[in-house]
Amino acid sequence: QVQLVESGGGLVQAGGSLRLSCTVSGLTLDVISMGWFRQAPGNEREGVSCITRSGDNTYYADSVKGRFTISRDNAKNTLYLQMNGLKPEDSAMYYCAAAPICYGWTFTYWGQGTQVTVSS
Repeated sequence: QVQLVESGGGLVQAGGSLRLSCTVSGLTLDVISMGWFRQAPGNEREGVSCITRSGDNTYYADSVKGRFTISRDNAKNTLYLQMNGLKPEDSAMYYCAAAPICYGWTFTYWGQGTQVTVSS
């Protein structure tokens, strides 16, 4: 059974930082691409970032470029999202997801999410 479990969310002031983690079980991380999505109340789900299975290529939404960094530790079966320079508009539920490839942003497995709230 595949499970993705996010952690690291919380309340932070604008300009602050958080690091999200996503621990994966039931899948070997080095054969899949991984991504982060977010969804705020009333908004559509947004793809935030994706990293290929090797970690050689990463992709970011324009809204987070230069502030967020995605990374993975295949030995620990864990995905990370370092978020710096947080803004109130970054507030959302953040989800990690797994897919064969990043292209097309079509993901198969999803976590339950971790809440990020940025106060102004």
